[in-house]
Amino acid sequence: MTTILAIHAHPDDIETLGAGTLALLAAAGHTVVAATVTAGDLGSSTTPPEETARIRRAEAAAAAELIGARYLCAGVPDLGVFNDDACRRKVTEVIRAAQPDIVLTASPADYHPDHEATSVLVRDGCFASSVPNYRAGPAQALAAIPHLYFMDPIGGRDREGVRVIPDFGANIEAGFEAKRAMLAVHVSQDDWVARQHGIPDHLQSMEAWCRRRGRDFGVAMAEGFRQYRHHPYPRTPLLQELLGEALVRPV
Repeated sequence: MTTILAIHAHPDDIETLGAGTLALLAAAGHTVVAATVTAGDLGSSTTPPEETARIRRAEAAAAAELIGARYLCAGVPDLGVFNDDACRRKVTEVIRAAQPDIVLTASPADYHPDHEATSVLVRDGCFASSVPNYRAGPAQALAAIPHLYFMDPIGGRDREGVRVIPDFGANIEAGFEAKRAMLAVHVSQDDWVARQHGIPDHLQSMEAWCRRRGRDFGVAMAEGFRQYRHHPYPRTPLLQELLGEALVRPV
């Protein structure tokens, strides 16, 4: 079986953008690890950062547990994610701790600076994870660079509103209820997303996006991905093969 690491910036990012695919892979018997670079400690206007971080870590762990996944956190401060050596070593350690064959991460272009920085850090962390002399922590270096894929950005658009076109998608009709249940665990974000993002119902918003992306693939619901194939990252379509009949292409 294959090990898949999904790593994004904040608790609930993975659930919003990739949990349907993770649910399908977990149901097929693959090992899934969910990770965040931050604990989302700034995602509240009613609790202090330390308490918010504790709540959100617990929500992320409970959401991952719904599909039999474990949860890891790099512990970088919210809005403190930068492409520097300190952050890279923390992200590299998370990658090594998961020992993945496949890594799913944030889009290089997205609305949030933490999302964009996470994308770069994970890309470079995948490379660094197989460099034994790059010291990051106690976890063992990977034998090889894992396959790397980018999830959709929020709303499928970059900062300038330009549409980001996925290479392929996963038909998540069979995994949607698990995805919705995972996002629903993030109760602390109900009020925050309404206040900060102007979205009164983030579960409904997530479903609307999945249906919108599904239309791009001719199915009811989908999540989109792009594979990073530049030297020396693996170019073989490992995730695509694992998806099997759930693999969909743009229509």
